[in-house]
Amino acid sequence: MLVVMKQTATEADMRGVKQYLVERDFDFHQSTGANRTIIGVIGETQTIDRDELRGLPGVLEVFKIPEEE
Repeated sequence: MLVVMKQTATEADMRGVKQYLVERDFDFHQSTGANRTIIGVIGETQTIDRDELRGLPGVLEVFKIPEEE
């Protein structure tokens, strides 16, 4: 799963998303570019409420990575 943060996301917004993930026993990797920050979520992400995650401050979009067949 990928969480794309808004360009206007603050450090507090980032901490909030990371805390949300940690509280649900997920690991993550952060990739910070010139215009965007993307958080790659590691684990069995089908248990994450994508709408709830999308509703956190600073989150632009949440993408589920398709499973291989």
